[in-house]
Amino acid sequence: MNYRHIYHAGNFADVLKHAVLARLIVYMAQKDKAFRVLDTHAGIGLYDLSSEEAQKTGEWVDGIGRILDTDIPAKAKAILEPYLTAIRDLNPDGGLTLYPGSPKLTRMLMRPQDRLSAMELHPDDYETLRRLFDGDFQSRITELDGWLALGAHLPPKEKRGIVLVDPPFEISGEYERLVDGLHKAYRRFSGGTFCLWYPLKQGAPIAEFHTALKALEIPKMLCAELSVRSDRDTTGLSGSGLIIVNPPFTLKGELDILLPFLKDRLKQDRHASARAFWLRGEEVLERD
Repeated sequence: MNYRHIYHAGNFADVLKHAVLARLIVYMAQKDKAFRVLDTHAGIGLYDLSSEEAQKTGEWVDGIGRILDTDIPAKAKAILEPYLTAIRDLNPDGGLTLYPGSPKLTRMLMRPQDRLSAMELHPDDYETLRRLFDGDFQSRITELDGWLALGAHLPPKEKRGIVLVDPPFEISGEYERLVDGLHKAYRRFSGGTFCLWYPLKQGAPIAEFHTALKALEIPKMLCAELSVRSDRDTTGLSGSGLIIVNPPFTLKGELDILLPFLKDRLKQDRHASARAFWLRGEEVLERD
């Protein structure tokens, strides 16, 4: 439990993750029926980019700092608008000081009938998150290992929802844990939309991870990956990916617009790349 997201808040990985999360919530809200968002590794919810920790790394400068209040092509701008509007609403005087973590972003996009369940295991971060949502009857904050929530908190009583699994990858075996967690959670909530985050870095077992996910034989799994630099000269994060189970039918087309823009805007060297493809889904089945 040494990971503290304040050092990384608003970086290029957050931009991809939160932009997609916002699209999932907007899509879910197209129907009147209530839904729940389950955030398994929630963090503190709201980040001060002027803090000593955030300033120490400055990762947000090469992430959201390259996008907010800049010229964006019309189609990409429309896709990013829910995400960027939430950030602007947190900074009404302009500039960029406060950045929403996934629970805060979720809460800002929810309707009165929707609910948030956020899990955080780190005791200090849990307490910060609890205070942030104190008195909010639409949000339930729990001090819990997020992996356990995939069993104990599914299915939600609303029978509609999004499950965000965003582990810190502090220990080995986290890719395998993601596969196992999805397998168990999907059996309990096969109609839910799952969004799984994972890092791209030197030596990461991405091919094996994808193969293991395919073996689950879940009908629809979409993958989005963004790398901002080569992984050859660094042991740190060079990119990140998302696995979206039961994605909205519009999401693949949106990613085909969004990812090239993010690659061009966030790239740190000429090796930047981005791709969106079906691990399992209609296109894969057609090729088979």
